[in-house]
Order: sequence, then C-alpha cells, then structure tokens
Amino acid sequence: MRALQIAATGMSAQQMRVDVVSNNLANMSTTGYNARRAEFADLSYQQIAKPGTITASDGTVLPTGVQLGLGVRPSSVSVTLSQGSLTQTGGDLDLAIDGKGYLEVTLPSGASAYTRDGTLKRSSTGEIVTSDGYPVVPGITIPATATSLSINAAGEVYAYFAGQVQPKQIGQLTLAGFTNEEGLQATGSNLFLESPASGPPQVSAPGQNGLGTLRQGYLEESSVDSVREVTELIQAQRGYEMNAKVITAADQMLQATTQVR
Repeated sequence: MRALQIAATGMSAQQMRVDVVSNNLANMSTTGYNARRAEFADLSYQQIAKPGTITASDGTVLPTGVQLGLGVRPSSVSVTLSQGSLTQTGGDLDLAIDGKGYLEVTLPSGASAYTRDGTLKRSSTGEIVTSDGYPVVPGITIPATATSLSINAAGEVYAYFAGQVQPKQIGQLTLAGFTNEEGLQATGSNLFLESPASGPPQVSAPGQNGLGTLRQGYLEESSVDSVREVTELIQAQRGYEMNAKVITAADQMLQATTQVR
C-alpha cells in the first residue's frame, strides 16, 4: 500500500510550509525583510500503463494510461520581492532603498555581502558600518569634527562643520543589483551572498541602471502580510490534518487485511 508513504510526504511538505510561514511571522518587524514562500512539486510516477500503449492488434492505443503518483516534494523556498513601506526615523544614518538594489558590506573574512537593512552606525573611528560592525562599501569615514550629515537620493554623503555654511562631500554610496535577486544566498543578520544563481553584482550609483534611490532618515519595514500568513498557516494545518487522516485510513485498511481468515 503506497498511501502511507504518499501521505507521509504530504505531511512533511505541510510541516515545511508551516516552518516557512512561522519564519515570516517571526520577521514581521525585521528591517528590509521579504517574505518567503514554500513551493512544491509532485514526485515521480509509477507507469502501470503508459499513455499511447497499443492495446489491440488494430493499433488501438490507451488515451491516458495508468500513472500513479508517489507523493510530493519541496521544490524551492522563493523570496517574494516587494517593497516594504518606508517609516520615518529621522536618523542621520538611517537609509531606506526606494526601489531595487542592495548596500554592499565587507565581512570579517573579506568577502562581500549585501543587505537592504539601512540601519547604519558610526564606528569608533568614524567609519560607516552596519549594526553588526561590518563596513559599508565603498568605505566612508565621518570626520570627528562634523556636526551633522546629509545623504541625498543619489548617495552623495555630505558633512557639515561648525563655522562653515557649505557642506563638504566626504563620499559616495553605491547600490548593487542582480539579474536574479531570488538566487541570492541568505545567511542571516539581513545579509545575502552572491551565488551562481544570482549572477554577479552590477554596482552603480543610486538612481542609475534601474536601481532605486536612497532616502535618509527612513527605514524599510518588513513586507510580511500578517493576514496572508495566518491564512497560509490555517491552510497548511488543514492539509497536514487531511494527510494524517489518510494515514489513519490506510492503517485501518491494513488492519482489516490482517484480520481476513
């Protein structure tokens, strides 16, 4: 009886679906987070009678055949790319990306990572870094004598000094775009790594080559829709219950078989 194994794959699939939904709900307040969606595909089929098989000497063929499915498997967990709402914070180093693109940062290993979390900070040496202390690329150091900071939509960073009317440009922020953003490898801490599926980064100034612009004093909220996620959770729970009922029914059928005398 294949029903036990088939229903087991269904329960595993719904469990994975619940895991993805729970991760989305847990990140409802994560800056720049994009919701994930579990996707599934049917398993291989047992070809008891292949479609098109000749069944008679006159050339008659089966129009559909007999193909028994063997269950379901997870095919991917894709990212739903959508712009989260922008919330005003007023922070000099709070940046929201209005449109496509990622900020590039340098990890302790020297490798590059990418993020949409614009909660930037100033290190002890004045360097602009992420909340985890990773320096932003290209590196920009804020002078200790600067009284305030201004970052325009094109990523130009200006510092104001006491006794000076005109600001001084101290750097230029850039954004990285990817041909397939869904192919980026998530590593946690709002960071992504380049992968063969994403393609190489295409770095430009904000507002160029299809990239978004920067908004100082704003942060991008999570794009998770709580109502949709709860609905998804209910559907997954009901699917799990129905697969469990199939296992119960298959067990009862096997029990009846063993009692035949």
